[in-house]
Amino acid sequence: MPEWITSEGLTPYIEAVARMEARAADIAAGRAGEAIWLLEHPPLYTAGTSAKPQDLTDPDRFPVHESRRGGQYTYHGPGQRVAYVMLDLNTRGKDVRQFVQRLENWVISTLAEFNVTGEIRPGRVGVWVPRPEKPPLPDGTPREDKIAAIGVRLRKWVSFHGLSINVEPDLSHFDGIVPCGIADHGVTSLVDLGLPVTMEDLDMALKRSFSAAFAD
Repeated sequence: MPEWITSEGLTPYIEAVARMEARAADIAAGRAGEAIWLLEHPPLYTAGTSAKPQDLTDPDRFPVHESRRGGQYTYHGPGQRVAYVMLDLNTRGKDVRQFVQRLENWVISTLAEFNVTGEIRPGRVGVWVPRPEKPPLPDGTPREDKIAAIGVRLRKWVSFHGLSINVEPDLSHFDGIVPCGIADHGVTSLVDLGLPVTMEDLDMALKRSFSAAFAD
């Protein structure tokens, strides 16, 4: 099992990236074990390697950080649990697609503990929640909202960055970007779905679900 690290308060993004990169280097060199770091950030936007400038619709709203993780624009802020995943794929199979699928399954299993049905969609990284109670889109497509984002980077087959799950963030903060480049669907959170879930509740569910998702 990896080491679980939980930070209180809000961790600045630049500080978090530096700590992640240092830990990933130590893991690759055999100086440290795997780790999962649970934290929250102050309000900010990050641009992944596939980010499109036009998807940053309000560039002056919050700080914008270039990120070398995969994916497009995403938001981080209070009320959102970020899980930075520093795992050694040298010992877990050098399969990037399988690794991302395991991250998705981990999120889905965690949400299931709160009776939330998380689903994945071809061509859309992350985890989505069907919203049948909402009117369909103009073309008749059922409404879905995104509840979790995933974006990772590998160096020497050690992962860093990871995922974020919306517990109770200010959902209006997502309005300054096109989240992950998808404009047709919205964003939701556990509390927005009517569930009185705390950050501590989610952390415990993440820890319980991890072993099954990453079992060899």
